[in-house]
Amino acid sequence: MVNSADAATYVSYEEFGRRFFEVAVNEERVGSAIAEIAGEAFEMGPIAQGPGKLAKVTAKVRIQAPRVSRNLGELITFAIRIPLEIDMVVDLRIDKPKFMVFGEIALKATARAAEPLLLILDVEKPRASDISIHVTSKTLRAEVVRIVGGVDAEIKRFIAMHVAGEIDSPESQQAKVIDVAQQLDETWTGI
Repeated sequence: MVNSADAATYVSYEEFGRRFFEVAVNEERVGSAIAEIAGEAFEMGPIAQGPGKLAKVTAKVRIQAPRVSRNLGELITFAIRIPLEIDMVVDLRIDKPKFMVFGEIALKATARAAEPLLLILDVEKPRASDISIHVTSKTLRAEVVRIVGGVDAEIKRFIAMHVAGEIDSPESQQAKVIDVAQQLDETWTGI
């Protein structure tokens, strides 16, 4: 670490800015921001499903720690994978088959610079096709209910809608923006 101007190797402002971005938006920091946006758990349902909408689907979704990989190109981008565990029940009035669902949300994000001196993590909203799930059940009857009722597609649609809502929430909007000037003002001690 250089503590004096005499020992410093000078760089251009542009190079300094790029290096700053590469340090500021690393996988760990982005993973923390995404975990804050995603939360830890949520419940869905009851959602009417199947022929005549007679079945009611409810689920408890647990969100695991995101896995983040960074790509350093002209833009600094991130591929984010958020593992899910879901306990799901389909209430058929005469039977309540239970399912265990494992899944993953695939998100993309880009680190952006904005006026006046903001660092923004721009997270794309997921579509149902960005959600992958694997559903297991203990009975053949439950499997038939799942297939006939279109439960898999509904789970994906609901999760995508929930995550998109979380990305748009005021708390998430705040978590995605760092005011660098304000941070410097708060930490600068002067000479």
